[in-house]
Order: sequence, then C-alpha cells, then structure tokens
Amino acid sequence: MTSVVRFSRFVELCQRLRATAGRLDKLALLADYLRALPADAIETAVAFLTARAFPASDPRVLGVRGLPTVAGDAAGPPLTLADVAAAFAAVADVGGAGTRRNRDDFLRALAARASPEERKILQHIIGGEMRMGVSDGLVLEAIGRAFSAPLETVRRAALLHGDLSEVAALAARGGAAALASSTVRPFVPLLPMLAQITEDFGEVLAAHGGSSALEYKYDGARIQLHRDGERIGIWTRRLSDVTASLPDIVETARHDLTAAPFILDGEVVALDAGGRPLPFQDLMRRFRRVHEVDRLMREMPLTLHFFDCLMADGRSLIDEPYARRWEALRAVTGGRHLAERAIVTATAAAEEFLARALAAGHEGVVAKDLRSAYEPGGRGKRWFKIKAAETLDCVIVAVDRGSGRRSGWLSNYHLAVRDGDGFADVGKTFKGFTDRQFTEMTERLWALATSDDGYTVRVRPEVVVEVAYNEIQRSPTYASGFALRFARITRVRDDKAPGQATTLDELKALYERQFTTKGRAV
Repeated sequence: MTSVVRFSRFVELCQRLRATAGRLDKLALLADYLRALPADAIETAVAFLTARAFPASDPRVLGVRGLPTVAGDAAGPPLTLADVAAAFAAVADVGGAGTRRNRDDFLRALAARASPEERKILQHIIGGEMRMGVSDGLVLEAIGRAFSAPLETVRRAALLHGDLSEVAALAARGGAAALASSTVRPFVPLLPMLAQITEDFGEVLAAHGGSSALEYKYDGARIQLHRDGERIGIWTRRLSDVTASLPDIVETARHDLTAAPFILDGEVVALDAGGRPLPFQDLMRRFRRVHEVDRLMREMPLTLHFFDCLMADGRSLIDEPYARRWEALRAVTGGRHLAERAIVTATAAAEEFLARALAAGHEGVVAKDLRSAYEPGGRGKRWFKIKAAETLDCVIVAVDRGSGRRSGWLSNYHLAVRDGDGFADVGKTFKGFTDRQFTEMTERLWALATSDDGYTVRVRPEVVVEVAYNEIQRSPTYASGFALRFARITRVRDDKAPGQATTLDELKALYERQFTTKGRAV
C-alpha cells in the first residue's frame, strides 16, 4: 500500500530551503524531511528535489514545457506525492493522436487540484530547475545524514547506481549496510569517468609516473554498452537509454562481442560517404530518432570505438588498473572496434600522436594513467584530455541571475559576435571564472544594465571576453544562426573594444573551415 504524503509538506520544505542561506542549515532541513518519509515515498521525493519528474534511471520524459494556467484555489482532495507522480506518469505515457491535448488535460487536472504555491513548485519540477540552492551533492549528503551512512559509502553507491532516488530508497530500507553492498550490475548504467583538461604533456607524464596511454578523443557521443544473455542496452553519458535508436550498435554487440555479462565504455562517431567523421550536431540526429531509424541508419552509418571495460564475464573490473581493463576489453572485442591508442614515455611522441588525431578530424587525445581504477563520475589527474581549442572574442550583451551556489551573482553570460552595427548572439556560458571574477564581473555588469526582467539583465555591449569552444554548430535559437559548443571564458579582453570583437562573417568562415577535416551531412 502506498503511503499518503501530502504534497503541501514537500512545498513547505521547498519554501524553507529557498529562504535558508546556509548550506549546513539546508542540509539539516533535507535530512530531517527524508528521515521522516515512508520508504515507498522517498524515491519520488528525491526525484522532485533534484528537479526531475522521474528518477534519473527512469527513461520517461514529460514532453511538455510547463503547467497549463488554471485560475482560483485548489479544487478537490489535497494532493499527495503519489498523486503528482501518477499524473506525471500519465503524461509521459500518452501517445498517438491527440497527444498534446491529452497531456494538457492531465496537467490541467493536476493544476486544478493544486494550490497556487503548489503550482509554482510543480512548474519548477516540470521546468527542471528548483531554484532553491539544492544540488545533487547536497541531497546525497542529506541521504547519508538521514540514514546514518558514511558519506563515502553513499557517494560510491550513487556512482554505482547512477540514481539518487534509488540510493535514497536503498538507504531507507537497509541503511549503510545496504549501500555498502552496492556493486556493478548489468543494465544499471554508471556515471562515466571524466578527464581533466590540460595543454601540457609534461604535466601528464609527471602525473602518470612517466608513462601514459593516449587514445584518440573522438568527436562523437559517449555510450555505455551492457549485455547479459540476449538482452542489450545502450546509455548516453547522461544515462539516457538510446537502445532503440541504435539498432546497428545492438547488432555489433550481438555478433562481434563475447564474455557477457559485460559493460563497455566507448564512443560512437557518425561518418560521411567518404568515411570522415561528421560534426557532433549531425550525430545527435541518430540519438534522438525513434521513427524511420532504418533509413537514417543507412544515411548515417556509425563507427564504434571502445576504450574501457567495466565488467566482463559478470565480474566487476572498475577497481582494476586501466592496463588490466584494456586487456579485458581486447578479449571481449577480439581486438575489433578499439580506440586508436599508443603508450608514450616522452612529450615528443605524445605531440606526434595528438597531431595524428587532429589530422584525422578528431578533437584531440585522452591520456590515461595505466595504474588508474575506473571512478564513475570522477574527474582528476588519472585521466587528462588535450584538445586544440579555438577561441573567439565575444561581447557580453546580457546575463542571467545565478542560482544555487552562484546565487547573488550575475553569472550566465549571453555571448554575441559583431554583426554590422549590432551584435548577434552565439550562446551562453557560466564557465571559466573564479568566484572572485564572478563577483567583480557582477559589479561591472550591473553598472552597464539597461533592463531587468527579474531573471535576465540586458547590458550595454561593452565587455569583450575571449571564449574557447570545441565546435561551431548551426542553431535556430540564436540570431547569428550559430551556437558555440562547450563555450567557456578564458579571459577578459580589456585591451579590446566591442568594435574589435569577432564578426559574424568571421564566425561563418570558421564554421566552414571545420569541414576541411570533418565530413558534412547531406
């Protein structure tokens, strides 16, 4: 029987969290709330706290932009957490003719039962941003405090499950012992291990004890491939299930790979007719497609590059050194579909390998410590990525108010290039600044403010920043018609006036230049 937990109690918690400035005070509020919840309600509550309509491991999506407008106070019995979860499930499960109308009907019925305060929180959950300064990390800590589990135990369980809702439910039912027993399991995707950025191969070799394994950093999409018996699953780096969109990869797993149950980490790259890699934006068409997959599969073939083995023959390998995992990967694949790789002991050899990767149209290289374990979600000096980043000089034309840890700052910068006498937007970024620089830039931009809608502050276009990016993509979202992928500010160009910023024509030329090494989708 599902426990009755009033949604109004959840809303009260959100309001108190928003009104509480101190991190430790927020942590105490969260832990007290979670501790008092029945075990069968905790998964839903944690999903909502982390601005998700469903737990992270649930592939369903709402497919709506917001809650329909409903006038007046709540009508009907008080909402419970289970009521909201059921309504979201009904919206996600709608299909066929009249989908949009039916989704709106479900949400309108939900809104009619909600108070004005509850509607605001429902809107935040649907929008994917709670705006109360609560990160996933803070929720993870609260789970540990609520159920008397050491933080490292909770953190490792979260990395192995990839879903805070599931971790919270496990802790509520079995405490620290249940969390400590967590292990790698097929069809429970793991957060991918990540790499730290550097430009210095000397730093890499020093950190790795004089010897490092270099792999091509492919301009593709990270995947995690699971197999157990005849069942096969594929997840993205954000743990989205894309199995149905990649039947060709499923067939590769079925016919070319052995030693199941296994979990492999790798990259898929889209190719043009000449075998050259296509830009990431084109590849995403394959990942988002659920209809006419066979046609697109013929038009845009994929190539596989595996670079890690997290499980083979049903045995977890994440605590084994990289060198051992590579040998297991070679056994699973029979030496096929492996990432291009070299072990180097000198910077000259490393630079030569990087040049080969870039000439082949790839992003750069990843350097891996041969002794390193696989740390799901971890980022540090065990893995480095070295890329040839391009830069533009952009003008800040607007900025969003920060939330969470960046609350109080103007911290999400709207970037633009010069277009005649005006400026054309090319994207946004909050990456690249220290806390001190955020503070200084906030003061500077407030002095340039021309309008403020409560969220976005428009500013006079006077501040020029150097922006690094990985790729220029076509985009209908921005006035320039382009967007910068992985934009991050590298420095403030006080030596440049706005009239000296990169022009739209220059941006277009840089976009075209990408295709000297990349393929172009038809």
